[in-house]
Amino acid sequence: MADDLLETPLGSLHRELGGRIVPFAGYSMPVQYPLGIMGEHLHCRAAAALFDVSHMGQAELHGEGAAAALERLTPADVQGLKPGRQRYGLLLNEAGGIVDDFMVANLGDRLFLVVNASRKQVDLPLIESVLPAGVTLRPLPDRALLALQGPAVAALLPTAMSFMGIQAMEIAGIPVIASRSGYTGEDGLEISVAAEHAERLARHLLSLEGVQPAGLGARDSLRLEAGLCLYGNDLDETTNPVEAALTWSIGKRRKLAWDFVGAEAVRAALDHGPARVRVGIRPEGRQPARGGTPVGGGGTVTSGGFGPSVGGPVAMGYVPRALAADGTELTLEVRGKPLPARVAPLPFTPHRYAR
Repeated sequence: MADDLLETPLGSLHRELGGRIVPFAGYSMPVQYPLGIMGEHLHCRAAAALFDVSHMGQAELHGEGAAAALERLTPADVQGLKPGRQRYGLLLNEAGGIVDDFMVANLGDRLFLVVNASRKQVDLPLIESVLPAGVTLRPLPDRALLALQGPAVAALLPTAMSFMGIQAMEIAGIPVIASRSGYTGEDGLEISVAAEHAERLARHLLSLEGVQPAGLGARDSLRLEAGLCLYGNDLDETTNPVEAALTWSIGKRRKLAWDFVGAEAVRAALDHGPARVRVGIRPEGRQPARGGTPVGGGGTVTSGGFGPSVGGPVAMGYVPRALAADGTELTLEVRGKPLPARVAPLPFTPHRYAR
């Protein structure tokens, strides 16, 4: 029911800017603005776009042993994370399936977590269940999250941080926690701010030269071109990190001890190879293949659409390992008709992070 949907602190601003509002992960969110999804996508690639991602879950872990406790649930090297740095991680279940993917940062006196909106009601109780005495989880529902993405961001908001750096700072006199990260493949910042200051911060960012608002539609096409997974589409609790091509997120130290939940299943997939593999897919012609499209030989498209920067349809999905090599010819079943396609390397558009 629409009446049951939550609203981010920027709800009134989205309507003022002409955003088309849709339900997403329990929230009323803008899918696009008057510029349109393709225009917003291309503007992000060329200049800078501002996204409201306040529906994401934010939390802090406090106390000695917080990193070790979190490592019970993730193969990421959290204890090796230096102050001022952030890392991508996976929360796993006993079968090695992915409960969620998340970001964890070391803020010196605490760990800062960002989890997916659709999974925060699962993730936070799960994390809390493994915490020892003296370590506490503090959800942050009173904070908003904005993402300013694109090649112009470095000039608009200069920072000495490199990719995946994070620090407390001020923007227009507003205290924030900013990380040099994002979900578009572009350089940019993700900015956590107290909800009471969110609209003032958003208006300031939109006043900067060349910044345009962008919605969920452009966010999805940008992340797909960048080869980045969306939980619920490309990842779920039946997906092993190895078949998802996310083994890079497993810390080297963690592969020595194998002391995290689901480690046995992950190790088996590494030792023997997964039965299926997440790959990039380029359909021929102009017709996109959406998520759920069957792939001949036993595969499935998990994310698909038109790539504005690529100028054609792009997709990701799982195929049997024997069909996973780049250039392998595939047949997709779109609306009951065969559509030729090929396995293509990811990402479709090169990442432009500030290394």
